[in-house]
Amino acid sequence: MEALTLTTPALLFSAISLIMLAYTNRFLAYAAVVRNLHDKYLDKQDDLLIEQIKNLKKRLGLTRAMQILGITSLLLCVFTMFLVYVHYVVLATWVFGIALLLLILSLSLLIWEIQISTYALSLHLRDIEDQLER
Repeated sequence: MEALTLTTPALLFSAISLIMLAYTNRFLAYAAVVRNLHDKYLDKQDDLLIEQIKNLKKRLGLTRAMQILGITSLLLCVFTMFLVYVHYVVLATWVFGIALLLLILSLSLLIWEIQISTYALSLHLRDIEDQLER
C-alpha cells in the first residue's frame, strides 16, 4: 500500500468545497420556500400547505445533517494533513478513512433528500394535472 501524503487529503478540498456550496444553495432555496409558505399559511390554513411544511422540515433536517457530515469530513481531512505532517501516518490513515466515510454518509443523505424532493414535486405536478382535467 502506498503511504499517505499531504496531497491525498488535500485532493478532497475542492470536491468537498463544491459539495458544501451546493448544500448551502439548497438550504437558501429551502429558506425562501419556507418563508413563502409561512406567509401563505398565515393567509389561508390549508392542509396542502401543512403537508408541504412538514416535507420541507424533513428536507431541512437532512440538509443540516449533510452539511454537518461534509464539514466534519473536511475538518478530518485537515487533521489528517496535520497528522501526516507530524509523522503519525498510521493514525492519519485511520482519520482519513473516517473522513471518507463521513463524506459517503453525507452524499447518501443527499440521495435520500433528492428522493423526497422529487416526490414532493410529483405531488405538485399531479395536482396541476388534476386541475387541467377538470
